[in-house]
Amino acid sequence: MRPSLSVLIVAWNSREELGRTLPAVLAELREGDQLIVVDNHSSDDSAEVALALAPAARIVRMGRNVGFAAGVNAGATEASGDLLVILNPDAAPLPGFGEAIRRPWLEGRGWAAWQALVAEAGGTRINSAGNPVHFTGIVWAGGHGRPIAEAPAAGEVVALSGACLAIPLATWRQLGGFPERFFLYHEDVDLSLRLRLRGDTLGIEPAAVVAHDYEFGAREHKWRWLERNRLAFLIRDYPAPLLILLAPALLATELALLGVASSGGWGRQKLAANLEALRWLPRLLAERRRIQRGRAVSSAEFASWLTADLDSPFIAGAARSLPVRIALRAYLRAVRILLGSR
Repeated sequence: MRPSLSVLIVAWNSREELGRTLPAVLAELREGDQLIVVDNHSSDDSAEVALALAPAARIVRMGRNVGFAAGVNAGATEASGDLLVILNPDAAPLPGFGEAIRRPWLEGRGWAAWQALVAEAGGTRINSAGNPVHFTGIVWAGGHGRPIAEAPAAGEVVALSGACLAIPLATWRQLGGFPERFFLYHEDVDLSLRLRLRGDTLGIEPAAVVAHDYEFGAREHKWRWLERNRLAFLIRDYPAPLLILLAPALLATELALLGVASSGGWGRQKLAANLEALRWLPRLLAERRRIQRGRAVSSAEFASWLTADLDSPFIAGAARSLPVRIALRAYLRAVRILLGSR
């Protein structure tokens, strides 16, 4: 059966982006599909622009900027399609997207969720073809900057990019959506790891392409949110035996990042991130207990999804040097051996 789509976009001062993205989305919708735009209390008439471009869309107006995660959760309560498609306001679908994003469902691939191929705005290079997860919790856009011709075939990925993420609505509701306290960043990683903990598989459908107007900029609060949420998903999602064995490496990572942050001009944001994660700890531990109760995979299997190589172009060369690579690979290999079948 051909699934209906609920395409959900969270906007915050996204007037220009919506002007490019919404016409492209509307061209891909079919009878029975739905468009939901959540306006996070924009000051640039984003909601009015969305309504003018898509009069049939469901517009959800938030009374304040609740962040991306909570905005998606609010919009998803209005969804009625079989397949929830979460789309960034600056990620315009290319022709054929609407049919291609349904393909994993129609072909019965058994994926719990999947992503489109996220291209850079020009459509000639990859932005994300699935996101690798380093064992320290550092995550980046896989394949970033490579020619679009080098995009992978349809297949499994470790973690999904929230720029364009598709998930059956029933699965979304079973999982409880995104962690709203994250506000912004890494909610897609957390969702991916929670699905994998249940024994689910994630994938990429490269025939579905969105052109994402992406720039890795150090905007205000970005480093704080990235680091706070990295620590949060480590606590929530990593199995206990794995966390224990990784503890020395995680501590070393924190010390190294404090030095990097200080020299990079975001030391105060890194300290704020650590303090916030510490204040969150009682709640994170309670959430962890709930998440881990549903774990259906071993710690060893979980560890097998993680990488030891810091292959992001956004990571400094020293961290990607041969001695560091050898040391990180040896450490993760030892962890996997010690975990055995646990």
